[in-house]
Amino acid sequence: MKLNELRDNEGATKKRMRIGRGPGSGKGKMGGRGIKGQKSRSGVAIKGYEGGQMPLYQRLPKRGFNKPNRKKYAIVNLGLIQKFIDDKKLDAKNVTEDALIESGLVRRKLDGIRVLAKGELTAKAVITVTGASKGAVEAVEKAGGTVTITSAVAAE
Repeated sequence: MKLNELRDNEGATKKRMRIGRGPGSGKGKMGGRGIKGQKSRSGVAIKGYEGGQMPLYQRLPKRGFNKPNRKKYAIVNLGLIQKFIDDKKLDAKNVTEDALIESGLVRRKLDGIRVLAKGELTAKAVITVTGASKGAVEAVEKAGGTVTITSAVAAE
């Protein structure tokens, strides 16, 4: 056997159908697209169309709900408050929302500032914010400080 004698097995390859190449080809004139209409034109793809069957995106149930009037809080972690107190950017005796913004720890208030318990607090901090997690309140009180939650959340 020589290289020039190599070829595929019988029936292993099939010639491509050349569409629109005259009546003798079996797919001449309109190239199997039928007569007129959107699907006979070039550049048309009907996305999501399943031949009249209810499309998949309509058969699947819709889930979830986004509350249109939900509150968005700026979040601060205890570890960052401690770091800013250590760097003398915050006064531990008076940690208010305005003081947090002034120090650069929080960019803007949004619907209020909420304190979370990530990190450790060692300073005796007096914190006045819109909200705080239970863990954060416990951590501040353990360090000898207090957390005052303003009426914005208490009223809800």
